[in-house]
Amino acid sequence: MEKHWKIKETPDKRLVEEFASATHVSPILSSLLLQRGINTPTLAQDFFSPDISKLHDPMLFCDMAKAVSRVKKALANGERILIYGDYDVDGTTAVALVHTALERFCAEPNSQLGYYIPDRYTEGYGISQKGVEYAHSGGYSLVIALDCGIKAVERMKYARSLGIDFIICDHHTPGEVIPDVVACLNSKRVDCNYPDKNLSGCGVGFKLMQALYRSKGIADEELMPLLDLVVVSIASDIVPIIGENRILAHNGLRQLNTTPRIGLRSIIHTAGLTEGNIGMGDIVFKLGPRINAAGRMRSGNEAVRILLERDANIADELSRQINDSNDERKDLDRIVTSQAIDRIESQDPQHTASSTVLYDPEWSKGVIGIVASRLTETYYRPTIILTRSQANPDYATGSARSIDGFDLYKAIDACSDLLENFGGHTYAAGLTMKIENVDKFATAFEKYASQNLTAEQRCQQIDIDAEIKLADVKPALLAELQSLEPFGSANTKPVFMTRGIYDYSTSKQFGQHQQHLKLDLIDATDCTIRSGVGFCLGHLHEVLSSGSKVDICYTIEENEFRGKKQLQLMVKDLRLSEVDSPEDEY
Repeated sequence: MEKHWKIKETPDKRLVEEFASATHVSPILSSLLLQRGINTPTLAQDFFSPDISKLHDPMLFCDMAKAVSRVKKALANGERILIYGDYDVDGTTAVALVHTALERFCAEPNSQLGYYIPDRYTEGYGISQKGVEYAHSGGYSLVIALDCGIKAVERMKYARSLGIDFIICDHHTPGEVIPDVVACLNSKRVDCNYPDKNLSGCGVGFKLMQALYRSKGIADEELMPLLDLVVVSIASDIVPIIGENRILAHNGLRQLNTTPRIGLRSIIHTAGLTEGNIGMGDIVFKLGPRINAAGRMRSGNEAVRILLERDANIADELSRQINDSNDERKDLDRIVTSQAIDRIESQDPQHTASSTVLYDPEWSKGVIGIVASRLTETYYRPTIILTRSQANPDYATGSARSIDGFDLYKAIDACSDLLENFGGHTYAAGLTMKIENVDKFATAFEKYASQNLTAEQRCQQIDIDAEIKLADVKPALLAELQSLEPFGSANTKPVFMTRGIYDYSTSKQFGQHQQHLKLDLIDATDCTIRSGVGFCLGHLHEVLSSGSKVDICYTIEENEFRGKKQLQLMVKDLRLSEVDSPEDEY
């Protein structure tokens, strides 16, 4: 699929030089900072030093005072507190965080505190009737719901009728009606003036615990051991790495790399990672999937159990079980993805559709979210994958994923007359409908997508931060780029473009199907040579080896092999050079 390259607007050269001088950084880094809205030395200092003391006052949350008061009352009276969370990484880490934080105030934590993760297959996402009844039968008078609950209006009425109080800590988009609960913490509420709207569900749980600890005169530093859980949630839930999330992620990575909790340490070792060198990508591709696998293949309770475990031997055994679940998940993922691709190629061989909506009653609910993500990447269009609900065989339930610039939540909302319920974000959502409505929904969703997707959105875009020379790619530049970490949504790893360079005649394809490229490139103007890798770019070998000038876009990485470190270009795309073109966008 051809990609659209777009160079971001370059800040004024004089401004770049002045800011570089004021902040003692290179012009390249100065330009990157200005692009990210960091335009004063003070903002730069805050960005480079994400100190925990710079977090917002948690009492700025609407309903926070009510939430803290209710938790303190429950603790003082010895009430049983149930911590309820979604079955994904964000939900299970949130449950582990709140449970760990509250243990400090309980004489007998095992009897006063409990946790509940709904079954993905029989209960589905959010607050279930079974979960409310579990709380009632267990004598829990207070439930703290994490990463879910913002749309559970009817479930909260039921809970109140049973005498159960709820505190909701959520970050999903609210509906028109806020549930009638003791406190509802969600910065996306229209009546909430909390400055940061981008926290993860675990992050909202952290803010509740921060407020509780402060109310008891306990310093924020006492909460630092919880940040290994917060950073895992931030990376896995793909929330923007700006504002408070940058502070929490920065300090969370430090905690994860120095003194992670026993359960996370076991998962780290099982995943083949080494403490001290774990980045956001390792969480996204190694740790998160393993934690998620418990909820996908078995039970999310297993994920919480290992995150709370204090015995290293037990944690190691649980980690091995979770790893087995992850291997099982990967096999199932491959099978369902292959079947889905076959369906698409059969139904839409010319790839003319604006969206993908597929239903199969036999597909496992545990992997449909992953499959939706893979198909979105492959066909680059909004994708919804549905399967039969185990909780109610008359219903289809599924996961949706979107592409850059297309508001998935808004699109699903436009078809909501065909749905039983839905929830989520701009780029990811979950939904449930009657099976008899699947075809109608697919038609309505396709109509909305075809009418609202622009030509630009239909073509995968590579946003390029700056144009540089191969000679600029030096260890000093890499060191400066590392100061921008942690990278993620809204603070992406810088992408560079270099024009008019040549193959050094040693580039080659590699991989089982020759699908990747190993590149050696030279700038003939100064004889600078740099090496790189282009995954899934093997089909461009002919362009590269033609002897013509090429343009490339890439990120800069550090590759370590046999103890030796060297710079490496991670090439995202290449094409015949348009070095003489005056256009910056093509």
